[in-house]
Amino acid sequence: MERSCLSVILAAGESTRMKSSMSKVLHPVAGRAMIAHVMQAVAGAGVSAAALVVGRDADNVTKAAQRPDVQVEAFFQKERLGTGNAVLAAKDAIERGYDDILIAYGDVPLLTSETLNAARAELAQDVDVVVIGFHTANPTGYGRLLVENGELVAIREEKDATDEERKVTWCNSGLMAIKGAKALDLLNRIGNNNAKGEYYLTDIVEVARSLGGKTVAIDAPETELTGCNNRAELAYIERLWQERRRNELMISGVSMIAPETVFLSWDTVIGQDALIEPNVVIGPGVTIEGGAVIHAFSHLEGAYVSAGATVGPYARLRPGANLAADAKVGNFCEVKKAEIGAGAKVNHLTYIGDAFVGAGSNIGAGTITCNYDGINKHETRIGEGAFIGSNSSLVAPVSIGDGAYVASGSVITADVPEDALALGRARQEIKEGRATVIRERAKALKAEKSKKA
Repeated sequence: MERSCLSVILAAGESTRMKSSMSKVLHPVAGRAMIAHVMQAVAGAGVSAAALVVGRDADNVTKAAQRPDVQVEAFFQKERLGTGNAVLAAKDAIERGYDDILIAYGDVPLLTSETLNAARAELAQDVDVVVIGFHTANPTGYGRLLVENGELVAIREEKDATDEERKVTWCNSGLMAIKGAKALDLLNRIGNNNAKGEYYLTDIVEVARSLGGKTVAIDAPETELTGCNNRAELAYIERLWQERRRNELMISGVSMIAPETVFLSWDTVIGQDALIEPNVVIGPGVTIEGGAVIHAFSHLEGAYVSAGATVGPYARLRPGANLAADAKVGNFCEVKKAEIGAGAKVNHLTYIGDAFVGAGSNIGAGTITCNYDGINKHETRIGEGAFIGSNSSLVAPVSIGDGAYVASGSVITADVPEDALALGRARQEIKEGRATVIRERAKALKAEKSKKA
């Protein structure tokens, strides 16, 4: 839209019911603070500036809300005198003059830009106040939206509603849009003549109508407007977010055998024809290209998986893991800050950290890149087409040349030239009959201990 827009986001709650040492809006959904999800929604609705009304944990909340495409300014709410008073904490921002004002809450992370854009579209049709509502089978406790002749005439709190009004199932979410030119006047006219002596934002509907203004309500899915007050609700919101994102990915061409067991992050990218098997956890910063396969019980974070690559089962990719096309990281393997070249295989029970593995190389079972000396990390480089035998330890910094062969059970402490064979183990010796001697000695020792016991 060409119309200018400010979003006032209320995020000053004390978070008492969360029973947490940090602000409620900082609690993560899909690996990102709730307030950041809300900021993404308002940014997508064409908001150029956001007035963040903060209280507890103000600095951290403001930091979490930052975006490069929205100018964020924080306003501290000094008193708790109701939602109308909270919005007026951002008075300085509102009076700068915007066509539209969007009121949102920092604990509604499932909010979408589409809903906010729908509210703005109503303002563009000469409406003064737009309230976002939802239909629910259980409206108990919510304010009811009372509509006559297509216009919203009031928001009636349940305690003040008649028996007939309580039958209404269209409820108030608390989110709304206000015509910018009238916003301050309407907000300043909200009174506090109620039992609590607070200024309720919901009263703006009747204030606007008393001045001849037009007020309407629009509908949004109940799940999208779900707020969070405690840990149980946080878990419910996480479930809703995961369900929505899984569905989006599957519609886009991603296969999930048991989608309810796959957990994604806010920035997860998965390409068409990728397959995600059951019980996979994907942390922040992961891209999985089309055609890749993530086998069951794998955990990925900060990793890039190229087309045709396979991961797992029971594999862990840590930050900096980068798998080229058709690479394989198999069962019970861990990769950290390492590039695995095209077609390379890291199949079994292996740790590859701070390393480069060239295309077509094979890393045998039980191989370890010994990258840490207790103080510093060091790099291991393995060339193309190299073969690392099982149970090998590569003590970094070390380089294995193209086509080199490391014998099984070796401890490699020096660079290996290309096409060379490296053996880093003691020569095997055979002591005939010695096993019998050792066994008899052990039995005698056990018998002696039994007598003393």
